[in-house]
Amino acid sequence: MNSIKVYLNGEFIPLTEAKVSVMDRGFLFGDSIYEVIPAYSGRLFRLQHHLHRLENSLHAIHMENPLSHGEWEELLAILVLQYAGKDQSVYLQVTRGAAPSRDHTIPEGLIPTIFAISTPFPAVDPQIYTRGISAITLDDIRWHYCNIKATTLLPNVLLRQEAKERGAMEAILVRDGLAIEGAASNLFIVDDGQIITPPKSEHLLPGVTRDLVLELAAEADLPYCEMPIKAEQLDSADEIWLTSSTREIMPVTHLDDRPINNGKPGELWQKIFNHFQAYKDELR
Repeated sequence: MNSIKVYLNGEFIPLTEAKVSVMDRGFLFGDSIYEVIPAYSGRLFRLQHHLHRLENSLHAIHMENPLSHGEWEELLAILVLQYAGKDQSVYLQVTRGAAPSRDHTIPEGLIPTIFAISTPFPAVDPQIYTRGISAITLDDIRWHYCNIKATTLLPNVLLRQEAKERGAMEAILVRDGLAIEGAASNLFIVDDGQIITPPKSEHLLPGVTRDLVLELAAEADLPYCEMPIKAEQLDSADEIWLTSSTREIMPVTHLDDRPINNGKPGELWQKIFNHFQAYKDELR
């Protein structure tokens, strides 16, 4: 543990020595944003897309980016060298910083707290790709700015925990009769041969893997569109997928204890999954 180095406010230090003030607004209010970036064989995956989303999240909470894209690239490259050549997950967080007193209003002149750590990917259970995963539908209890990748994730935690307690891996969230996204993933369905995902809005996170899936579908001449998904469409969907940076593209084969595609990953999922793996292999 002592040998693991993290980045904290301009320094690379052992994880066990990393400390943040109890007055930090990220700790007190969740006044902070984050990113999770995969690194395959030690190479950061779609880094500029993640940094662009980081920039958007910071702008949305009225913060300037404390580092340039070049500075982010440099420090993240150093972190992934600790596990050279291995698949990793890089987590970075920017908080508004520590203030002298606890106050809901935003003080001026705060110095942001910048933290980053890289850890090896856990081995993916191969049954996810052969059998798929189970999901449940739940009411979306989150706030109205889900397009901001903020650390205020308690509703997501509670939704994922309910899914776990009911024997599912993920919860698909429903708001105003529309299926929006997973508690920690973006949503796709296949309906009559067409790949469909909800359009970007303040109700869902603009996923980097989500966007790549659309790019791969276009390159493969697979029909796709961005349009709202009614909750009842989940019942008739030929396929359901969930995507995220760390879990890639997962086929949902059971929803609310009901089989999807006879309980097997679908044909279009297999095509997109193969294209995704080929895209990754180009980085290795």
